[in-house]
Amino acid sequence: MEINWKKNTALFLGGQALSFFGTMVVQYAILWHITLSTQSGAMMTVFTIAAFLPMFVISPFAGVWADRFNRKYIINISDGAIALVSLLAAAFIWAGFDSIVGILFVCTIIRSFGQGVQTPADGAFIPDIVPQEHLMRINGIQSSIYSFINLATPAVSGAIMTFAPLEILFLLDVVTAIIGISIVLFLVKTPEKEKPLAMGATAQKGAAYFHDLKAGITYIRQHGFILRIVILSAIFLFFFAPAAFLTPLQVTRTFGDEVWRLSAIEIVFSAGMIAGGLLIGVWGGFRNRIYTMTLSCALTGLFTVCLGLAPGFSLYLVVMGILGVTFPLWNAPFMTLLQTTVDTAFMGRVMSVFTMVSSTMMPMGMLVFGPVADTVSIETLLIGTGIVVALLCIPMAFINAYER
Repeated sequence: MEINWKKNTALFLGGQALSFFGTMVVQYAILWHITLSTQSGAMMTVFTIAAFLPMFVISPFAGVWADRFNRKYIINISDGAIALVSLLAAAFIWAGFDSIVGILFVCTIIRSFGQGVQTPADGAFIPDIVPQEHLMRINGIQSSIYSFINLATPAVSGAIMTFAPLEILFLLDVVTAIIGISIVLFLVKTPEKEKPLAMGATAQKGAAYFHDLKAGITYIRQHGFILRIVILSAIFLFFFAPAAFLTPLQVTRTFGDEVWRLSAIEIVFSAGMIAGGLLIGVWGGFRNRIYTMTLSCALTGLFTVCLGLAPGFSLYLVVMGILGVTFPLWNAPFMTLLQTTVDTAFMGRVMSVFTMVSSTMMPMGMLVFGPVADTVSIETLLIGTGIVVALLCIPMAFINAYER
């Protein structure tokens, strides 16, 4: 019944949002501590690799798990693992270990493994509880919820960093994870679906995993539309890396190293993403979803260039807010296209491939642009990469989109 899917969706989004809140409080604390204590583009590159490379390593297996097993349980187990790491990090910091930065890097790596498992399962789980005709709306709402959390958590993280020791933020992550996991585990109901993975039942377990992974990759190769949008997404993410990760360093170098400035850019960007998520949730985008993604690509590139040209911090914040509006116009149609085009039997593996792409291309971009940022101004990098992102709208506009 309709009321059941709405209730399930509200409970799932609420539980995940609460857990995500704690996760982002810790993520900002780690990022800012490393940024303020090192002020190094090379260290930011190392942090980016630590945050994304483990996701690339684990996500192929995570996609198979999402197609083999109960996706709700996978989401909860990965959430719990991340919370456990936060608890251990708090204990080590409280015990007085000298190398806080080292602890934060190790924590980031292990948390990345957990996120690499959770992300494909999360993307594959939503179509299990949401009717297909409502997926675009739910993706837009989810984007707005997460954007609102991104709006709130910089202020929360900054305040706690100012008045309390770092381990308190990690403990907050533990508490929110416990509550969020309880909501999803005990209250969210999912329909029983036959798992289409008997193909590996007679084989040895290890061989079966690789057989299923190969089947997922073959599925993508045989569906040209999916392959093309994944490739263009990879290019998009590679050249968006400076705007995503080097802007805190740019603000620190150009406008000042106060924590409130770092909070401000995150708050404004998240406010823009809330507006963008609400826009796509109400408007729904163009009938051809590829055109909405094309518009997002052009605007994202344009305002990335503007970040490199902004003469003052106030104008910089305005541009950052507008840039935030453009991102849901890409993400929500992209996720909806995958969720409505991919067979449910392969949903986890296709989502895992996208997780691999997103977790690989950003670090690859930082491997290139991070060290360069120590010799070339970040403003120059933003102008150059913004132009490339804007030009991607040309091949994007000519993809022959279809929906099933």
